[in-house]
Amino acid sequence: MSNVIIMDNRTSKGPSPRAGVRDRRYAIRYPFAADVVLIDLETGAQATGVTSDISLGGCFICTAKPLPLKARARVTLSRKGQSVEGLAVVRIVKPRIGMGIEFIDVESASHDLLAHWIDQLRQR
Repeated sequence: MSNVIIMDNRTSKGPSPRAGVRDRRYAIRYPFAADVVLIDLETGAQATGVTSDISLGGCFICTAKPLPLKARARVTLSRKGQSVEGLAVVRIVKPRIGMGIEFIDVESASHDLLAHWIDQLRQR
């Protein structure tokens, strides 16, 4: 009689049915605080808040009044007299807590500053 060990191979079963936004991220997020102003491109509604984390691909913004899911917005992140500007889309909304945004177009000078911020966070 032979001993057979069957191991659960989770990678062959495909994505978990509970896979969420966190599983779709393609960049590591780092804790980071910057003031944020977003302006909805369709309605002109403005949201303000503070980031809780950031990556080259997006960030989470703590705000009591998030923009709607899938809203496209002009975003400005400000920290210590420097700012990053670009376009973003709201990917997740947590009512009265905040929203996760994905950067869809960051101006070149702003992209360099964003990359600099991320490099500094990586080195910590």
